[in-house]
Amino acid sequence: MSGLDFCGLALAHRVINASGTFDAIAARRAFGDQVVERFPFAAYVTKTVTLEPRQGNPPPRLWEIAGGLINSIGLPNKGLREFTRSDLPQLAELPAPLIVNVMGSTREHVGELVAAFAAREDVAALELNVSCPNVATGLEFGSDPAELAGLLDHVRPLTDKPLIVKLTPNAGDVAAVARAAEAAGANALSLINTIRGMALAPGSSEPWLGGGTGGVSGPAVRAVALAQVHSVCSAVGVPIIGIGGVQRGSDALDLLHAGTELVAVGTFSG
Repeated sequence: MSGLDFCGLALAHRVINASGTFDAIAARRAFGDQVVERFPFAAYVTKTVTLEPRQGNPPPRLWEIAGGLINSIGLPNKGLREFTRSDLPQLAELPAPLIVNVMGSTREHVGELVAAFAAREDVAALELNVSCPNVATGLEFGSDPAELAGLLDHVRPLTDKPLIVKLTPNAGDVAAVARAAEAAGANALSLINTIRGMALAPGSSEPWLGGGTGGVSGPAVRAVALAQVHSVCSAVGVPIIGIGGVQRGSDALDLLHAGTELVAVGTFSG
């Protein structure tokens, strides 16, 4: 595919990684500079960064199911300060625009993250992970149009960089949430995030995963992804990144035919 412009980012093609599924720093450590020389993605999306460090969920964190995985990783990360100090300079060496994924439990926390990365020339865009509850209201930012609009009203003035909102598939009306994001200033949307799921310990009524529930990904969610992508593409005018169940080229084409500008590969990116 020919090069294209996505929210002002010059991309070589239409395939990127989904946040948290491809560790470019670890890959380069293991395989050397060939990772950079033959970098597979048109843009690189980081793992989620939070204001303070997170340890993530206790093990076990993964459960394989027919057609995919349930993960209960819990978004472990170094926090803003250490990510900026140690990871960002390494990621800036990649031959692709850098999109930093951020998440916070209050508007103010998300605002601090957005403002910090807004000042960085090595960051091309920001992706907002809105699958986190607002501790002030108990409502998940991405499940309620008013909550999401309030978040974007707070952070949109803090940066001129493109803001990509990563939508949760667990919203009652994902198209309504998408319209609220567009109206509040989102430059693009990405969907779907993982679907909430659970695995039970064999012969038990107790959850197997350390976090209790987890996120289902892989081919098992492909049909849901297509339905939600098609709905959102019909509802908004901003560009869409399609995510969910991409295992082969035909899966990516399905998302493009549904109306997306880009396709992100997750579970099968390795």
